[in-house]
Amino acid sequence: MKAKVSLVGIIGLLIVTSFIYCGKEDNGEKMGGGMGSVSDEGSQKNIVEIAKGSKDHTTLVTAVVAGDRVDSLANPGPFTVFAPTNAAFEKLPKGTVEGLLERSKIEALQNVLEYHVFIGVLKAENLKDGDVLGMANGNNITISIKDSKPVVNGTSNIIASIPASNGMIHVVDTVLLPPN
Repeated sequence: MKAKVSLVGIIGLLIVTSFIYCGKEDNGEKMGGGMGSVSDEGSQKNIVEIAKGSKDHTTLVTAVVAGDRVDSLANPGPFTVFAPTNAAFEKLPKGTVEGLLERSKIEALQNVLEYHVFIGVLKAENLKDGDVLGMANGNNITISIKDSKPVVNGTSNIIASIPASNGMIHVVDTVLLPPN
């Protein structure tokens, strides 16, 4: 049980970091979100350090805090976090986010957070059509390629990819909901 709690915490921290770093530029190429550019030193920051400044991921950060997962994401990883933007959370049915943030729903929230974390580093250019990836919560996601870009579970586009010292952050435009 202790190992599972630690893994869940790590996943949450990864998600927080990915949200904050989203929308930055990498290697001089616009990654989305208009947040500025990442210096050479930016790629040396871990997911938690990256997460501290993104205006596009405040909902995700709130969820990670509510899910008691912040401290775990300082772990060296490696992790790949699929980090939904605030706009992605706004697409959910009314009341979904608020419901998950209730203290009595912490296990459901942790399940959703863990469904956004892969243990290992996945670069966008290495994702292939039909890839099935085991996520930290024990469920799988499926990658498809549309217009030469990776899509998660047929609905969530990867709109930016940000390297971190302990993994990779893929900013996505849709919240991934685990199967029932």
